[in-house]
Amino acid sequence: MNETNNNTIQQINHQARREAQAAMGRVRIEATGLVNYQSRGRLAVIGDHRAMEVAPGLGDQLHPMVILTAGAEEPGAPLVPLGGRAIEIDGYLGDFKIHLGEAGQANYELLAVDLVLDLSTEPLLDRAMTPPGYFHCAGDDAELDQVIGAMGEMKGQFEKPRYFDYDPQICAHGRSGKTACSRCLDVCPAEAISSLAETIEVNAYLCQGGGACATVCPSGAIRYVYPSVKDTLERLRKLLSVYRDAGGVDPLLLITGEGDQSFAEPAMGNHLVMQVEELASVGLEVWLSALAYGARAVWLVDRQQMSAGVSDALQQQLTTAEEILTAMGYPAGVIRLVQPDQVEAHSQMPELETAGFSGLGDKRQTAYLAIDHLYSQSKQAEPMASLSQGAPFGSVTVSSHACTLCFSCVGVCPGKALQSGSGEQPQLRFVEANCLQCGLCTSTCPEDAISIAPRLLFDAESRKQPRTLHEEQPFHCVSCGKPFATHSVIEKMRSRLSDHYMFQNERAIRRLSLCDECRVVDIAQDPDAMDGQIRQ
Repeated sequence: MNETNNNTIQQINHQARREAQAAMGRVRIEATGLVNYQSRGRLAVIGDHRAMEVAPGLGDQLHPMVILTAGAEEPGAPLVPLGGRAIEIDGYLGDFKIHLGEAGQANYELLAVDLVLDLSTEPLLDRAMTPPGYFHCAGDDAELDQVIGAMGEMKGQFEKPRYFDYDPQICAHGRSGKTACSRCLDVCPAEAISSLAETIEVNAYLCQGGGACATVCPSGAIRYVYPSVKDTLERLRKLLSVYRDAGGVDPLLLITGEGDQSFAEPAMGNHLVMQVEELASVGLEVWLSALAYGARAVWLVDRQQMSAGVSDALQQQLTTAEEILTAMGYPAGVIRLVQPDQVEAHSQMPELETAGFSGLGDKRQTAYLAIDHLYSQSKQAEPMASLSQGAPFGSVTVSSHACTLCFSCVGVCPGKALQSGSGEQPQLRFVEANCLQCGLCTSTCPEDAISIAPRLLFDAESRKQPRTLHEEQPFHCVSCGKPFATHSVIEKMRSRLSDHYMFQNERAIRRLSLCDECRVVDIAQDPDAMDGQIRQ
């Protein structure tokens, strides 16, 4: 009897899954901009005698040129001997630059090509994700034939989606000469991201949509836009809601990379599959939203094709998700990275009321919506989750003995978590929901008065409510009575300038207790002060 019931449930689940997968496929993905490439077929074949053998046969489709790394020259395609010079490649399809030798030296050459066929034993471009138009082949003839066939198609005009959007205003990479967050630079397998001191720049021609940059970005400054978080969540909602409405039970979500056909038709009817461009292109906010929408577990199916940096970043996100869920009292392991042959029953969420929120396009707001829903359904939650270093949520502590309320931290905070009070009394206030744990405040503070600690408060009002970290009575100008600083600032100024030659008399020292306007007047009326400035 039980076996009959199980078979019936599986049949219902299979049918529900087919309807759900079809419905998800009909969700419209908002269009994004395009990146255009132009290739005229100029090909550099780099290698030894093998390059000279291969190049002549490519002339019908492409315009090959050999860069000979070793061996004697032979007749055939145009040839440039390396001659012991260093070789460096940069660029992408249609715009590769090959540097031979050192710039500025007599034997330096710069070659411009559209495509590169690298026949070196080790690739000259050592990246986890090489640029479009670069091919490395050190294998047998069969592999080389495949590569040549692919290259033959890469002449003409090509386009691809622009996968990202970037908002420098909320970027935590740097402020005021201080560098903080570099997660996107560290994780990009295509090396498409570079630092511009206080912001970053993404080379759209090198970017291939890996998406790990957007996943690790704590503020959402760099966003994956094809598909966007909003569209991804709409696909998820449709998948899970149609499955549920069609009678399916206990849905388990499998997230796979694009092109992975391992689960085109999973054996278990309750295994729902969502393909994404790259496995690391979705992170914490999407996984938690899937649970809030009714998934009993989320499995990331890893075919071990990720670079070490991407894998580490994904593990950090998984750790944060695990710490949040276990602090709420949910089972460990409901979100996990699995191999294709390990997709089997693991820990599952209890059945929860389904969330109704939709994607907003803001990753932090989306994450908080999912967290708040899961917290509201929990029966054993702690008031907060203690998180590991690297988590994008947390608290700030200020030493009242060291802080002078100079508000340098407020000026550099990209998330507006640190704020100055609006009243007459100087205050440093903090909104925990906005804190990225980027560390800009700690590195900027001239008094080393600030420390940060990763954690997540589950009570939404407590997260959003500004709280005072430090406050002081204002210091009033001793001449006009206007408040213009704090007592601690004035005391530190007096202490630090006590040995300065311009502050060796009572009037000069008193000047430190004047507001800007009164100080200017006093200097103008003091002959000694004016003489001192001229002598300086």
